[in-house]
Amino acid sequence: MNRRDFVKASVAAGLSMAVPYSRVRGANGDIRVAVVGIRSQGRNHINWFRNIPGVRVVAICDADKSFLEREEQEFARRNEKVATYVDYRKLLEDKDIDAVITATPNHWHALVTVWACQAGKDVYVEKPVCHNLWEGRRMVEAARKYNRIVQSGTQRRSDTGLREAIDYINQGNLGKVRLVRGFVYGIRNSLGKVEGPQPVPESVDYNLWCGPAPMTPLMRKSLHYDWHWFWATGDGDFGNNGIHYIDICRWITGKNELAPRVVSLGGRLGYVDDGQTPNTQIVYLDYQPVPILLELRNLPRVKGDSEVDHYRGVRYGVIVDCEGGYLAGGWAYDWKGQKIKQFRLTEGTGHHENFIQAVRSRKVSDLNADVEEGYLSAALCHMGNISQRLGKQVSRDEIAASFKGNPDLGESFERFQEHLLVNGVDVKQTPRMLGPWLTMDPQTEKFTGALAGEANKLARGSCREPFVVPEKV
Repeated sequence: MNRRDFVKASVAAGLSMAVPYSRVRGANGDIRVAVVGIRSQGRNHINWFRNIPGVRVVAICDADKSFLEREEQEFARRNEKVATYVDYRKLLEDKDIDAVITATPNHWHALVTVWACQAGKDVYVEKPVCHNLWEGRRMVEAARKYNRIVQSGTQRRSDTGLREAIDYINQGNLGKVRLVRGFVYGIRNSLGKVEGPQPVPESVDYNLWCGPAPMTPLMRKSLHYDWHWFWATGDGDFGNNGIHYIDICRWITGKNELAPRVVSLGGRLGYVDDGQTPNTQIVYLDYQPVPILLELRNLPRVKGDSEVDHYRGVRYGVIVDCEGGYLAGGWAYDWKGQKIKQFRLTEGTGHHENFIQAVRSRKVSDLNADVEEGYLSAALCHMGNISQRLGKQVSRDEIAASFKGNPDLGESFERFQEHLLVNGVDVKQTPRMLGPWLTMDPQTEKFTGALAGEANKLARGSCREPFVVPEKV
């Protein structure tokens, strides 16, 4: 089946399934799901979903046959039937599948989602929902056009304690919100450096694994997981872990559009390796009146240590600075550091059940993390990374001048500098890169002003035939 025939068939399938949901549910009313991308997080999804009453995992898909064989054995051990697919396009022809759960690498998220919507299937898509801004908006359009339920894997939207904390802040209990900070402080070691192309595992269909991404020689030691640190397939640790906290920050600000300005400072500091994405980074999203400031650190608190830094006790999380105090780590504090109120955070327990609830009700409003929420937050990650990718090596004085008049950015930069110093980072060997201040039109979702052409090109991305996200879904 060529791409044109496949798209026609998918659209036809989508139209044929646009009927009352009671007519398309599986046997005995079960929701029948397929999990795509099952090496690690997808393997977790298999177990999370199969343990929800009324849900059956009936199919699995991966471009690496070794993972299919591993999970097929597990299904057999449990006396459960499961269909296996290497090619996702074949899976979509199965009309006995109601929903697709995807934990593929980021560059596949949009295509898995759009094709599933066209085929009349609901989708749970891991974070970040998209690999660039343009395809993220196409995902939202596909969900709406085909009346599909599409949940983003930003599971903290289902954290009842966090929701209570945000309500507490928004009710003014700590005064006006001044700044929202997000933190990703976690050690990640260097990837090392290879001298030439590396062999792709024999169990992998590399054409299908690459999909929309360029099918280039493998220039790293590990095909799996380390794709996070390469722009063609991943979005760095901001897209990997930071997306959760960027999403919470935006949730707190109440902004349902992209930030009007962004700047990034960072680099792959202290690492001479094959990775491309920053291991140390500051991103400032200039929402008004409440901006968002994000910090990423993959180096330890001091060189050779096994621990990482923290800021007011937070390593992974959000701090909300208000006039009368701040929120951090599940506690509200006054500015003397005295605890005022605790919120019992659940880390998003029940997020998968929330998706199934919405699949049954057919109400997008029942979702805690609809695809549009996931897209807007992912787009903020991409905005920061685009500024970073357009950055230039500059002196400390030039960085300070760029941040002049912004005490929050200035303070963050001084701590950034101290962090590099105690880790013995030579910025001549692995330089700091300061990105430009980029302006965004939130209505058109396009960059404007200086460097808009280059920025919009990165925001658009590209796809390799035949794995192409359509212009009109």
